[in-house]
Amino acid sequence: MGAAPAILLRDDAALRVFDTGQGFPIVFQHGLGGDAAQVAQNFPDGPSYRRLTVECRAQGGSGAGTTRPFSIAMFADDALAAADAAGLDRFVAGGISMGAAIALQLAARHPDRVLGLVLVRPAWAFDAAPQNMLPYVEVAELIRSHPLDEARDIFAASATAARFRTEAPDNLASLLGFFARDNAAVFAEVMQAIANDGPGVTRATAAGLALPTLVIGSGIDLVHPLATARELAGAIPDAAFAEVTPKAADKDRHFAEIRAAIGGFLDGHFNNQDQS
Repeated sequence: MGAAPAILLRDDAALRVFDTGQGFPIVFQHGLGGDAAQVAQNFPDGPSYRRLTVECRAQGGSGAGTTRPFSIAMFADDALAAADAAGLDRFVAGGISMGAAIALQLAARHPDRVLGLVLVRPAWAFDAAPQNMLPYVEVAELIRSHPLDEARDIFAASATAARFRTEAPDNLASLLGFFARDNAAVFAEVMQAIANDGPGVTRATAAGLALPTLVIGSGIDLVHPLATARELAGAIPDAAFAEVTPKAADKDRHFAEIRAAIGGFLDGHFNNQDQS
C-alpha cells in the first residue's frame, strides 16, 4: 500500500489514513470489518489517481474512541475530515459494501464536493437495517453475550451458518472471522450499530444525483445481494452497472474484474481532469 499511513485524530479516536498516488482524487472506503488492504485488492491504484482511504473506527489499525453510537454518518464525517486534511476539495467517492453506503451519503450531503460515485457490492439501497445485514447482528449479539470460542461454536451450528455454508461460503468465512478479532468486543458494537443503520439517503435524493456513477454487483453473495446493486443503479440517473464474477467462484477473477471496471469508469469520466 506504499507509504505509511498518517494519523487523523477525531474526537479521541486515532484513525489511520492512507494517501496513495498523485493524480485525480478518489476517497474510497472499505467494508464493515475491512481495512485499507481490502481497498487495495479492489481499487486499480496507479499514477493517474490519488486514493485516500480512512480505516474506520475500530477497524484496520484505527482506534475506536469513546464517541457513540457508531454510524455510517460518523464514518462519512471522518472520511470528509480526512479529505479536508489532505486538501481535497472535490473528489470521486467510492467504497465497498459499507464503504459504498458511506460514499452515497457523502454524495447526497455534499454534492458540491463529490464529482462521481463508485459503489462496489452495496449492502444497502435506501432502507436501514436490511434483512441481509441481520447475520451481523446475530454475530454481534453472540460475541457480546458469550465467551468467544463458545460464541463461534453456537454461530457455526446455527441455521444462518448452515444457509450461508451452502449459498454464500465467502460470506460465512467473513462472519466466522469476526470471532477471532483482537478487538472482537468493541467491533461487536460496530457491527450491531452499522447493521441496524443505513446510508440515510432516500430514493428521491438518489434520483436527483447528477454525477457519473458506477455500481458493481456480483452473485453468490447473501450480504451484498445482486438485486441491491441493480436497485441502486436503477435509482441513480444514468448510472453504469457492472456484474462481476462472484468472489465465491473465483477470487482472483473477481478482484481483477472490479479493478478493470473501476479503472475503465474513472478513465472514461475523469482522466486528465483536476479537482478544481
